[in-house]
Amino acid sequence: MSKTFKILCPTDFSECSLNAIEYAAKLGEYYQADLLLFHVLNKTDYEKLSPLDTEGYYQEEFIKEKLENLQEAVLKESISKGLKSCEIAYREGKIVKSTLNEAESIGADLIVVGTEGTNDLREHIIGSKASRIVEESGRDVFVVPRKVYFKNPRKLVYASDYLEEDKIAIQKIIDFASFFEAEIDIVHVSNTHKAIDKSLHMEMVKEIKPFIKYEKVSYVLKSYRDDLALGLENYLQTSKGDILVTLSKKKSFFDQIFSKNLSKKMAYFISKPLWVIKSL
Repeated sequence: MSKTFKILCPTDFSECSLNAIEYAAKLGEYYQADLLLFHVLNKTDYEKLSPLDTEGYYQEEFIKEKLENLQEAVLKESISKGLKSCEIAYREGKIVKSTLNEAESIGADLIVVGTEGTNDLREHIIGSKASRIVEESGRDVFVVPRKVYFKNPRKLVYASDYLEEDKIAIQKIIDFASFFEAEIDIVHVSNTHKAIDKSLHMEMVKEIKPFIKYEKVSYVLKSYRDDLALGLENYLQTSKGDILVTLSKKKSFFDQIFSKNLSKKMAYFISKPLWVIKSL
């Protein structure tokens, strides 16, 4: 009997976290998944607002009611379309640590988190807490920007750094893309025009192709004089990619494109969902 796919979606009831719930529910329909809506209680902040409620009783009741309303909406919309279940939970603690502990506890296959980022520092580009969840999680993380609403993706762009793990990651991407009959562009961005880049690219394509049983895959090598992040941003724009996918490994492309000297012009990355593959 196959294992049920499990999705954890942390929410603070903000607009961007509600977008993440929409994405989590829609993905849950395709994966026929169990979905858990999760909130971390911040009693320190609550005590400042309601000093008389020392036990936090009304806070818990308030949070529980909000979670139940979200749960009801998800069940009404998504159960008939394939979502297996939607449960709710809340814990007191630090947001990132509690979220990762909960993901570990339920054996989550995917964490779907909302974010809004505005400036050039990595922690703000994909949101302070979202960035830490991406960095510290051992599980895949799907980052949904603010004001990005679910639509069936037509193209996924996978930023490849010629790692051996690419073969397994690409198969995972194919499983996802096949739900939507979406195209996949496997892209390597270089800031040089050296012949060795073309040679490596051709070798990578030669190695990967036998593993791929999906017709809608393209292999792309792009060179840009500016930094790699801007090159990838340019490619996403011109190719009309809907989701950016990266494999998070040491010295990986993920680390390069989200370095702290990332250009302020990279607003595009916070207007498209980002899927960071952490587990293979």
